[in-house]
Amino acid sequence: MALSQRLLATHVRPCIRSNRFSTRPAIRRFFSSESVSHPSNRIQVYISRSSNPYLNLSIEHLLLQKSPPDSVVLFLYTNRPCVVIGRNQNPWVEVNLGLLKQANGIITESPHENGRENVGADEVLLVRRRSGGGTVFHDLGNVNYSVICLPASFDRNKHASMVVRALSSLAIPDASFRVNERHDIVLDTPTTPRQPQTQARTFKISGSAYKLTRERSLHHGTCLLSSPNLPFVSALLHSPAAPFIKARGVESVRSAIRNIGITNLGSFEEAVVAEFGAMYGAVDPEIIDVSIAEKILNEEPIVAKGYAELRSPEWIYTQTPQFTFSTHPTSEDSRPRPPLPATLPSSFHATMTVRHGQITEVSGAELLAPLNSTYLHQVTDWRSKLDDESVGTWLNGLFGVLPT
Repeated sequence: MALSQRLLATHVRPCIRSNRFSTRPAIRRFFSSESVSHPSNRIQVYISRSSNPYLNLSIEHLLLQKSPPDSVVLFLYTNRPCVVIGRNQNPWVEVNLGLLKQANGIITESPHENGRENVGADEVLLVRRRSGGGTVFHDLGNVNYSVICLPASFDRNKHASMVVRALSSLAIPDASFRVNERHDIVLDTPTTPRQPQTQARTFKISGSAYKLTRERSLHHGTCLLSSPNLPFVSALLHSPAAPFIKARGVESVRSAIRNIGITNLGSFEEAVVAEFGAMYGAVDPEIIDVSIAEKILNEEPIVAKGYAELRSPEWIYTQTPQFTFSTHPTSEDSRPRPPLPATLPSSFHATMTVRHGQITEVSGAELLAPLNSTYLHQVTDWRSKLDDESVGTWLNGLFGVLPT
């Protein structure tokens, strides 16, 4: 299964020097399910140089499934620009899908690492992960960490605190890090003698999600180091359809975010590996470069299956819990709605029930009757589904459809 260069694009970083973590000579290993699952491999550390979010999450899934039950695993990776929703979230509520698909100013290269910027060259990918939690934005200025361990050792703060210690070891000026009551890592910015009138503020710089199985637990999180795209995140994560949708799934809790200001991502990786080693025992990290990542995809059935699933529209859209779309307040959802466009018929009222991404019930406007059994993500132009140009145009905007 060949990967496009767009998804496999890598990014140059300072090399991880194995002698920082161990005096033993570095051993070149090849990542495989056999090596991951070997009973003697009780402490494992991997750093992926692929920026493909579907592949990195599939490698993470292999580590969760195949690592020995009594082992502990650290996996670090950085993704190209993408919006990642939780297992039980609704993309039509969480994401401005239309903005993802068009030139939006997103910087897809890391100016800190290779000196080049590539603005608006690609759409932002949409990813549904296998763990719960809320929606996050990834890019090449954000490093993701994943720790897999015994369920008996699982604690929502334990490995977030590990990352806090790693950040604190980097001695970043005017920055204090801690884990808050929601198990997020936050940065506290104090007042300074030069600007005593400035109020202390708290920013979220890392969010976490979890997955627990009978034998293993997974805690993975983000860490905003030097994203060039923070000005665009709010728009990407505000759906125009959200005010009209009553969802059963998990909705994100929004927080003020900011970069830490670390431009050398390798120094952060080294600090996290060192803290992990202090907790469990130092081992040399295994670097999964782009060619190895493609080899893993081609040769590991678990990774190939997971990769195909994560990329499929069925996984991304039809895993959405049931929701109701209504243009006006109802007995079940009394929230006020935004004013409808003046171009719509004055008597236009509509309610749609959507289950697993498919419209199962329509009421109100008769012109919507043909939509029964329609999958939302399969609509390429709502105008072609309806007898009313204005309603179709409005629904295109709400649901992120960009007609060709």
